[in-house]
Amino acid sequence: MKNVLSSLAAAALVLTATPAVAQAEVKIDDSDQLEALRSCKDIAEDAARLACYDSAAGKLTEAVDSGEVQVVDKEDVKEARRGLFGFSLPKIKLFGSDGDDGEQLEKLESTITSVSRTRGGYVFQIKDGNATWQIKNAPMRLRTPKAGDTVVFKKASFNTYFIRIDGQIGVKGTRIR
Repeated sequence: MKNVLSSLAAAALVLTATPAVAQAEVKIDDSDQLEALRSCKDIAEDAARLACYDSAAGKLTEAVDSGEVQVVDKEDVKEARRGLFGFSLPKIKLFGSDGDDGEQLEKLESTITSVSRTRGGYVFQIKDGNATWQIKNAPMRLRTPKAGDTVVFKKASFNTYFIRIDGQIGVKGTRIR
C-alpha cells in the first residue's frame, strides 16, 4: 500500500509539473515569429504543443496583419527579380542567398515600351519593372530600336549587359533606372 501511495504521489507530481514545464516551453520570442512556430514541433506533450502552436500562429498572424511580416510566394519573388534585373541586389534571402532554389536571373527577355535617341545612342524603357536602359555608343550596324521590339539582356562585366534587340548582334549597355 505504501508503494502504491508513493507511486500515486510521484504521478501527481509529474502531472502537476508537466503544465509548468509546458508553460516554460510555450514562451515565444517576438523577434522571430516563424522560428517560434517551428520550435513548437519539438514539444512532446500534445496539449503543450497545441498551446505553443496557437500562441505562435496568433503572433505570426498579428505580425502579418500589422505589416511587420510580409508573405510572398515564388511568383512574386520571380517578378521582383525580373523588375530589379540590372541592379546590384543586397544579400538577403528574397533576392537569392542561403536556402535559395538556385534560380538566379542570368538573362532577361522583355519588350521595349518606349525609345528616345541620345547623342550616340539610345535610352529605352522595357515592360518588366518599368526599367530604363541605356546604350551609349550604338554601332552603325544597330537598327533603331522601336516600341514593341523584343530585347534580351545578358550579364557582361563591370555592371554592363549585352543587349540584343530583335535578334541583332548584342551591344553593351547599362540600366540607369
